[in-house]
Amino acid sequence: MAKFNWGVLGAGNIAVRFTNDLKNLPDAQLLGVGSRSLDKAEAFARRQGATRAYGSYEELLRDRDIDAVYVATPHNFHRGHVLLALEHGKAVLCEKPMEANAARVQEMVDAAKRQKCFLMEAMWTRFLPVIAGARQWINEGRIGDIRLVSANFGFRTAWNPEGRLLNLNLAGGATLDVGVYVVSLAHMLLGVPSSIQARAHIGETGVDELTTMMLGYPSGATALLSCAVRANISDGARIYGTEGYIDLPSFWHATTATLQIAGEAPETLSGEAGYHFEAAEVADCVRTGLTESPLMPLEETVAIARTLEEVRHQIGLRYPFE
Repeated sequence: MAKFNWGVLGAGNIAVRFTNDLKNLPDAQLLGVGSRSLDKAEAFARRQGATRAYGSYEELLRDRDIDAVYVATPHNFHRGHVLLALEHGKAVLCEKPMEANAARVQEMVDAAKRQKCFLMEAMWTRFLPVIAGARQWINEGRIGDIRLVSANFGFRTAWNPEGRLLNLNLAGGATLDVGVYVVSLAHMLLGVPSSIQARAHIGETGVDELTTMMLGYPSGATALLSCAVRANISDGARIYGTEGYIDLPSFWHATTATLQIAGEAPETLSGEAGYHFEAAEVADCVRTGLTESPLMPLEETVAIARTLEEVRHQIGLRYPFE
């Protein structure tokens, strides 16, 4: 099979992690990288093994040999960069969250559909083998009907008001940076919520440093979620059903899951974590002519963006560029 050629738009830390894991796929290769300066692109290419470096995003996108582009820039720049990539007819994997608000996400989705180009949000957690195994347990009815999803993800970042995480102008804060993980998990398991309640601690820079959410569903199920960028909180998830529950320690990069049913011995599965699983999904979809992933459909990405936006509305977080 011919190599699937990747281009990377943006040369930051997340692009390094993605391209490191890309080496785990024998049928994929990092062909090119585009950055705002040629020096930075060339340094990234040398370090990560790309054969082509470009000093602008446009030059990267004009490379006809690139099959898909990974957009690895900050949240609030995704819209412009994804639209540019789609205009050049490229398949796009866009780092999560897809954008800062639902209107911007919808614009990107509409453009992909007009261009008939592949587009997917890079929610890498969804493609991990352990998450697939947990979903299989649920689909088999092993825990019965889901009644409660509890998920947390938080850490304490160093104080840097100008950095991406705490900068209002760069769409900073807990909700978009790590809240997208817990909200995406809840959407995957329970669908679109019928009610949303949110509270937050807003820090000195105006972004949410810790946010809690309670999502309600027509089935009567509830999701209790929390996220933080200035507090070390658990990063585990537990899915409670009428017949048992599933534990997912460090669910966002899950390598183990445990199924517990009353009166039975626990059942555990394990698997590797990495960004290459989402990259393999992109390649499979593009090679078979799909313009979106059945595991991370665009309609769901828009719905997740709406939930995140409503959370921000309730906690009073609005970005200057909105």
